[in-house]
Amino acid sequence: MSRSVLKKAITDTFPVLTGYLVIGLSFGIVLSSRGYGPLWAAGSSLFIYAGTMQFVAVELMCSGASLLTTALTTLAVNMRHLFYGLSMIERYRDTGKAKPYLIFGLTDETFSLVCAPTALEPGKEKLYYFLVTLFDQLYWVLGSVLGCALGAVLPFNTKGIDFALTALFVSVVTEQWLSSDDHVPVLMSIGISVLCRLVFGADQFLIPAIALIWLALTLYRKRSEGKA
Repeated sequence: MSRSVLKKAITDTFPVLTGYLVIGLSFGIVLSSRGYGPLWAAGSSLFIYAGTMQFVAVELMCSGASLLTTALTTLAVNMRHLFYGLSMIERYRDTGKAKPYLIFGLTDETFSLVCAPTALEPGKEKLYYFLVTLFDQLYWVLGSVLGCALGAVLPFNTKGIDFALTALFVSVVTEQWLSSDDHVPVLMSIGISVLCRLVFGADQFLIPAIALIWLALTLYRKRSEGKA
């Protein structure tokens, strides 16, 4: 274990720690309000680990949704990860036994950290990817279990609490904006999202927006590499 990589992974994931604790608490409270205990929170965050989908899963469980409905809903909510995965093929190549876990643990926030420029010792990139993925999930598990435990003993009004995930995503984008001199990708993504929202409507814009953003960023990256 490289101490420098360990230190960097901890430092880089600290913003995710603060965000995931809050959002995990929110999820745990929502789960507790539906009558589920801390073991359910731990199991969900260990084996589902899907952010927004975990909030949705609570409602699906409570409504008695079928496995088919649950599967289709999960696919729709997490469709963006198909595009994330395509951009991670080269980064995760030759990661050995860690590859299945790296694929499973790729969240929005982990994706943003892994893709950000990092100053690492040669050959230490794979270890960094693994530690970032692991720490982020541990933060999420901790937050959700604590939230579920607190929700069982303290009264909470859970209305609007699931907006915490959106707030974290905004904070991650802000952090990337401040840490990079190249703001074209962020502006491009915002512009495409707004355009798709106007064209497809609030209920249908997400998947087209993700597909177009992935295409635009891929073309922009190739253009930037060509100039370099």
